Amino acid sequence: MDDRIQNLENEIRAIKERNLRVEADKAWETSSFRVFTLCATTYVVAAYALYVIGVGNFFLSALVPTAGFFLSVQTLPAIKRWWIRRYHEKSF
Repeated sequence: MDDRIQNLENEIRAIKERNLRVEADKAWETSSFRVFTLCATTYVVAAYALYVIGVGNFFLSALVPTAGFFLSVQTLPAIKRWWIRRYHEKSF
């Protein structure tokens, strides 16, 4: 009986640890810090690429892919909710 209780306690501990990891991953995926970091990285890489290929006004031109990325990140949660609703409707 003690072994069974110990096994259950270990399973509960493992589930709690997994939940903490999942919550941390979810927090990262939805954080403003992540979006800002990815937008800044996109801007720097785009500006450098445009500079290398000789595009005039490359700093301004780099805003286009950055804005596109930002808009796509902002619309993905809505698209995800729509997809989940449709997925669950088909499941039942």
